[in-house]
Amino acid sequence: MSKSGAAKRYAIALFELAKEQNQVVEIEQELRVVKQVFSENKELQTLLESPKLSIVNKQAFVQSAFAQASSPVVNTLKLLVQRHRTIEVTFVCDEFIELANEERGTADARVYSVRPLSPVEETAVSAAFSRKVGKQTLNIENIVDPELLGGLKVRIGNRIFDGSLRGKLNRLEKQLTTNS
Repeated sequence: MSKSGAAKRYAIALFELAKEQNQVVEIEQELRVVKQVFSENKELQTLLESPKLSIVNKQAFVQSAFAQASSPVVNTLKLLVQRHRTIEVTFVCDEFIELANEERGTADARVYSVRPLSPVEETAVSAAFSRKVGKQTLNIENIVDPELLGGLKVRIGNRIFDGSLRGKLNRLEKQLTTNS
């Protein structure tokens, strides 16, 4: 499902509020947790979309479930419940994170490697690939994938840089089969 304009509008409003209150980093961290909770618990989405529960009960549930979150985050979630837009929660989180990254000149990157990267290696990968996408730094999520055989595969947004041995073998196989 693609991101909607509504999700972007909610994220922009929350981002502006976070900037006013100097809480961009804190709210971003909270939204990453909210996104993870909604992604891992599909029952939560089903519960919040249920017509059997009143909006007041759904808002009370959100209030108690995210009691540790700041009031801007909780109020945004309650507003999304009130407006029957709970399906948009993860998209609002994504849009907010994107806005925060843009503000800082960073980008989220998934780096697939055969073994966990050391902090020095993460810094080197960040320095090398951040320039390629026009950013200052990268927030790296390292994913260990033994199927790569060697090398790295880096995903930044919708761009993939595949320098893995598995990727090279696949490209070689494709080249050999198309020339036959």
